Amino acid sequence: MTGRKIDLEAEIDATHKEILDMFPKDLLRLDDIPALRAAIKSEPVDFPENVLVEDVMIPGLNNDPDVKVRLYKPIDLAKESPCLLWMHPGGMTIGDANMEDLTSAQRAVDHSCLVASVDYRLAPENPYPSAPDDCYAALLWFANNASELGISSSRIAIGGASAGAGLAASTSLRARDESGPEIVFQLLTYPMLDHRNTNPSSYGVMDDFRVWNRKANLISWEAYLGDLTDIPTYASPSLEVNLSNLPPTIISVGALDNFVDECIDFAQRLMQAGVRTDLRVYGGAFHGSVGFVSHSPISIEWAKAENDALHRALYPNS
Repeated sequence: MTGRKIDLEAEIDATHKEILDMFPKDLLRLDDIPALRAAIKSEPVDFPENVLVEDVMIPGLNNDPDVKVRLYKPIDLAKESPCLLWMHPGGMTIGDANMEDLTSAQRAVDHSCLVASVDYRLAPENPYPSAPDDCYAALLWFANNASELGISSSRIAIGGASAGAGLAASTSLRARDESGPEIVFQLLTYPMLDHRNTNPSSYGVMDDFRVWNRKANLISWEAYLGDLTDIPTYASPSLEVNLSNLPPTIISVGALDNFVDECIDFAQRLMQAGVRTDLRVYGGAFHGSVGFVSHSPISIEWAKAENDALHRALYPNS
């Protein structure tokens, strides 16, 4: 199966095009992953004065190495407050816990919650199950240490963007299957869910290396899955047949994103399984544009919808 090839230049509005034109032509060409990591390394930011930011090391799962988690905590956070456990984007191969520093800090303030970003291990050096094990270890640690952290173990939301959203979906599946910590909500921003890359939209952005593209996606999945032949659902959540008894979910994706079909399919099957699900598909948006072009009306609407849904889940009685 093949699909419609997307020409971003022809399909995005002037606001999005102005930003996209600033991107290097080979920004996301993944032929040299170490070089790409070095090129996009996160720069320090100035945090709001009312947020404490701290890196902690938590025990890995099953004697795995310790995992770094970055905490964003409002200085006046009340006891028994909620928590958002967050997984960063980067195709399982690039990025780090602090790449969304300002967004995470602002979420902590806006929702009066502790935000925790997991610095999970990256492929190809650490293929599956390293990343999902690290994320599940973080979930267990936060639930088990909730009182010391000043949060409620029954008010933990989970989320991520792109690969991180795929890891969030994997973590929710695992928590359900292993009777793990309760998750009240999952926020999945253009999740990377399906290693097969066979649906029509997976052929959308083929050779525009300014944004996430088919070649980058294939390279990343190959790096992440390594020598696996029997792919587990925790690696590729779209493979999961039973999507019942999962947390209420919001899935947001751009119509010009190669992941749009897998996102729609996953959302539809969540609904069919009885999971409260909010699916948002934004016309004219490409992969990552909600962050890259945050000032556009599309992105403003997108960010508000996600934050409103998260707030309702964290404060259901307000």
